[in-house]
Amino acid sequence: MRDLYSTPLNSRYASKEMSYIFSEDMKFSTWRKLWVALAEAEKELGLDITDEQINELKDNIYNINYDDAIKKEKEVRHDVMSHVYAYGLQCPKAKGIIHLGATSCYVGDNTDIILMKEALEIVKEKIIAVLSHLSKFALKYKDMPTLGFTHFQPAQLTTVGKRATLYMQDLVMDLENIEFLISTLKLRGVKGTTGTQASFMALFDGDEEKVKELDRLIAKKMGFNRSYGVTGQTYPRKLDSIVLNTLSEVAQSAYKFSNDLRLLQNLKEVEEPFEKNQIGSSAMAYKRNPMRSERISALARYVIVNSLNPAITAGTQWFERTLDDSANKRLSVAEGFLALDGVLNLYINIAENMVVYDKVIASHVMNELPFMATENIMMASVKKGGDRQELHERVRIHSMAAAQRVKGEGLENDLIERIVNDSTFNLSREEIEVIINPTDFVGRASSQVVEFINEYINPYLEKYKEYIDIKSDINV
Repeated sequence: MRDLYSTPLNSRYASKEMSYIFSEDMKFSTWRKLWVALAEAEKELGLDITDEQINELKDNIYNINYDDAIKKEKEVRHDVMSHVYAYGLQCPKAKGIIHLGATSCYVGDNTDIILMKEALEIVKEKIIAVLSHLSKFALKYKDMPTLGFTHFQPAQLTTVGKRATLYMQDLVMDLENIEFLISTLKLRGVKGTTGTQASFMALFDGDEEKVKELDRLIAKKMGFNRSYGVTGQTYPRKLDSIVLNTLSEVAQSAYKFSNDLRLLQNLKEVEEPFEKNQIGSSAMAYKRNPMRSERISALARYVIVNSLNPAITAGTQWFERTLDDSANKRLSVAEGFLALDGVLNLYINIAENMVVYDKVIASHVMNELPFMATENIMMASVKKGGDRQELHERVRIHSMAAAQRVKGEGLENDLIERIVNDSTFNLSREEIEVIINPTDFVGRASSQVVEFINEYINPYLEKYKEYIDIKSDINV
């Protein structure tokens, strides 16, 4: 509908699989699965529920009569009860046992946890795909010297591949957190209106063991090892904060990568993919703007700021629950995942197709390396009988002059030429060229790439090998 607002998270950024997780179909079919699980568990524990009723419920899990539910909600102003009513219309034999003993949060909260778990799995899969592409890139360029930067000022050399491992290290930390979070997720379970399970105690005639077993059965049927030991009416809202903080951490990693790539593209050293017919600017046709990296930055910023929503909500829940969480989390949780999905789609696309301009990189290295190599040059001169203090002064004078030539006149760095022509150093051009070989200034960068990938990345790629070739669709 073009006359109503539509979120760009769906139309421009997020994938279909992530959008589906937060769709009405996924939500309400999960509600119905939970009602089936509740009926099954209650039957197994002795309540008068028949297989015929359960089968009727199962047959209509995905056959959701939305019109009936919408009409009823306008009347009763309660989304859960309107869907209980609609489900009952389709399942007349089971109508009387749908939602038996449960509160709204039985379906609402348990579904939210299930959806977050499913969405975290997608985030995990896409991080693996990014790591796969970055590891290939890092190995390909592990030996290519490039300027390192501190404070965005030229520093000691590193390699193009080694720098890529820094982005991978961030993602490994994120992956460790996501694996832990998924492994520790618990269902809310069946806890009743204020978490005391009073309604279920009534259903099972005060049999505490059956009530506890009901909680265990529901968790198992829905794919969880356990449910929370205690709750109020809702699951602890800190969980939403923990989940969105984890999303924020992934967004921070992607943000760092995208900013670096934007800077590198300005330096003309590394570029994101640029398609044949892509337009960089409506006015400046020559431009190749880093649009995808900029979009990562924009969406990542949204995810990071959005993580404050559940943090504040968790801290302001009164006693057993208040309803100021509902509208807020309905937006913040879904949109946090959708936005991060957009970030990871872009990250996969860029990591797979980065363009490296080796000659520009080499030129930048050689413009700065003479300054970095002066200590080595002095030591070589000392070995041939030179005076270290005198040599230091000569290096200072020549360096200042070369720097003025580069900065003040826009000319090439001629420091090496000055040293070659200064008899104080007593070094030939050939001797100096041997000293300033860039590969001698990158330390263990190349070895670190291989070691890091073998020790930290390959085990993940082997563990999750089905995800390494995931493709991402970029809509714009």
